[in-house]
Amino acid sequence: MKQQRKAVRIRRKSLGKAGRSKGARQEVRQAQPPRDMRYAALKYTDEAVKGRISINSRGFGFVTPEGMQKNQADIFIPKDELHTAMNGDTVQVQLAQQPAYAPAGSQSREGRVTEVLERANSRIVGIYSASRRFGFVAPDDTRLKADIYIPEGEAMDAITGSKVVAEVTRWPDGKQKAEGRIIEVIGQKGEPGVDILSIMRQYDLSESFPAEVQAAADGVEQSINAEEHIGRNGREDRRHLKIVTIDGEDAKDLDDGVYVEKKDDGSFFLGVYIADVSWYVREHEPLDVEAEARGTSVYLVDRVVPMLPKALSNGICSLNAGVDRLSMACEMNISPEGKVTDYKILPVVIHVYRRLTYTLVNKILVDNDKEFVRDNEDIVPLLHNLQDVRNAMYKYRHRRGAINFEIPEIKVKLDENGKAVGLKKRVGNLGESIIEQCMLAANETVAEHMCRRKQPFVYRVHEEPEESKVTALNGLLNTFGLHLRTAADGSIRPKDLQVTLEKIAGGPAEKIVSTVALRSMQQARYAAENLGHFGLAAQYYTHFTSPIRRYPDLMVHRLLRESFETGSIPKEKREKIMEKLAERTDHASQRERIAVNAERDTTDLKKVEYMQQFVGDTFEGIISSVTSFGFFVELDNGVEGLVHMTTLKDDYYDYVESQYALVGTHHKRRYQLGDAVEILLARADVEARSLDFLVKDNCDLRALNMQGSKDRDPGEAAGIMSRSEARKIKRSAKKDRKSAKSGREAAAKGAAAGKDDGRNAAGHMGRKKNKKEKKAGKDKHSKRKGRRKQGSDVIASFDPLSI
Repeated sequence: MKQQRKAVRIRRKSLGKAGRSKGARQEVRQAQPPRDMRYAALKYTDEAVKGRISINSRGFGFVTPEGMQKNQADIFIPKDELHTAMNGDTVQVQLAQQPAYAPAGSQSREGRVTEVLERANSRIVGIYSASRRFGFVAPDDTRLKADIYIPEGEAMDAITGSKVVAEVTRWPDGKQKAEGRIIEVIGQKGEPGVDILSIMRQYDLSESFPAEVQAAADGVEQSINAEEHIGRNGREDRRHLKIVTIDGEDAKDLDDGVYVEKKDDGSFFLGVYIADVSWYVREHEPLDVEAEARGTSVYLVDRVVPMLPKALSNGICSLNAGVDRLSMACEMNISPEGKVTDYKILPVVIHVYRRLTYTLVNKILVDNDKEFVRDNEDIVPLLHNLQDVRNAMYKYRHRRGAINFEIPEIKVKLDENGKAVGLKKRVGNLGESIIEQCMLAANETVAEHMCRRKQPFVYRVHEEPEESKVTALNGLLNTFGLHLRTAADGSIRPKDLQVTLEKIAGGPAEKIVSTVALRSMQQARYAAENLGHFGLAAQYYTHFTSPIRRYPDLMVHRLLRESFETGSIPKEKREKIMEKLAERTDHASQRERIAVNAERDTTDLKKVEYMQQFVGDTFEGIISSVTSFGFFVELDNGVEGLVHMTTLKDDYYDYVESQYALVGTHHKRRYQLGDAVEILLARADVEARSLDFLVKDNCDLRALNMQGSKDRDPGEAAGIMSRSEARKIKRSAKKDRKSAKSGREAAAKGAAAGKDDGRNAAGHMGRKKNKKEKKAGKDKHSKRKGRRKQGSDVIASFDPLSI
């Protein structure tokens, strides 16, 4: 027992803040070096590599080299070899002959930073602390390890506790901290709106546009004369078609419209009509320069940061009903089996017949609501045709091997002050699936069109999983009597993975296998060469359908327009385009990742804010990730929290990576990915955007204090468990232990009499309420129920691999 306590103390000291956010957790899980790593005197080669460094919250980093080859490993950088590099910097690295932590023959690489070539953090968001003659800014981003020194007179009247933006005026040098000046005081920590604004400043997101960009947008006419465009530059008239848009109720930037006819032989004519943004946003002009710099619209939890000013995004470019609009069309003939047999890509003029919503479409097609059907008789035949073509294309892609991961989206409900008041799991529906399948068809058709003509182009690529990830997945599958077929080079086919996932659908292995399979996937990105799309099992794929909100789509439209006249881009222009195309696609991918991170951070922040009211309450959840420092549990409302290893009181636990589990050394108790577990919410830290859970029947409350540990600083974290909250948890645990025996006896009697034992009456997160709580009218929750049926046609949210 004494040795066990000593081991726990050692482990506490060795653990950092890693895993506090979802992104940091994935970084650590995928790449942290082994705990028993021992550094010897390393010998370095003369080879120098340039790349971008990503630093973990625990201090070490990884460099992704420029032009990295497939299956080539990132370069591990120990925290003592960073040479003042900060997260995101472009650095030069000297490679070690043999990594200190990797066995001989491993593909792992290690190095040290020899020079910082380009700084990435010229502006840093954080909390200001004032001293008598100077101050410091503690960065919000935990990957930025050092405070920023603020000299006297450079604080811009900020006071202790202010959220500020600091501009770095002198970079760190040796042991000397970075120095800067305050350029904006966002507000005091805790004030309404300051939290979201801080994240926006951290990612350099702005809702407003530079004056010359806004002036250019305001100068665009908000209507067109169709006759001036039809017949010029190949533009045709499609105003006679009853084209409809289908979007959410609150959508204002309407990118796409659809129209379909069903022919006597069972085939379809499908028209996908996309806003012709490239007509208004001309290359190298102010609107274009700003749009490319932004890269994408960003959908935060409480607002949209648009790529284009509203005069374009919500105005002349948006396919609003009842007005003429310029459009780029992809018109396709679809066989009864769902395959594109012929197509035409051209500029057109359209007149949207009606603006529909997903809710209305589902009321008609799914609910068969008689009132809705009667009020919308004019579009009912069109909707049934859209449903038929959707079904045909879905089945065709499924036969081809497209993989459908169910990834629910969590929507946070906010009050008028921006405070989180509810969480809702958003379920995919038929209306969304209709639009998704139509957009996929257009994207694939356009990509194949340009690839076969060998024209410079922007592709959306999703490469097959790395061999090491496939090997790990097969190791897991072997425990369930399954195996993925692999080629000689270790590659797999999408169809084989799809079949395997369907075999375990609805069974006890579904959660763990589908989670590991999803995490084995590579990240989709933009590229100047066609590498296919593994998740869609597509040989050709691009993004053509959202030029209002994604810059790569706008690039695709321009490249198509260049080829309209002769079917090919002139050679001189083609060579000029190719010179910078790879660089521009890389930039687009980087901007996409920034948008995803900002969106996730704002959503996670509001999730934790909402959960603060439930500190001390009991929930049921599923283990969603296992790491060397504990495991994460996901509740049914979509929030996720950490059960730290040091809070498990009954044993010393080892991380068994191959089994995705923590296993007790003495009693062999297991906590494995996919297991159900009952937890207590112990802490909700809004500032760190993290939740701490305790396993209800196996928790050490003292471990939560973690005095002197890098995992927690009880004096600084917001929402940290107070003494009263701790007493509440202890009372709850004591009460549950006291009633456990009588509860089991009652359950046994109820089972003998064929009665329900009452446990299924809890809320949707499995929260157990007493009568007093119910009387107080707190939010109701219910347990997660049901499993996906094997082989069913699941209408899920838009697959992130396909968008």
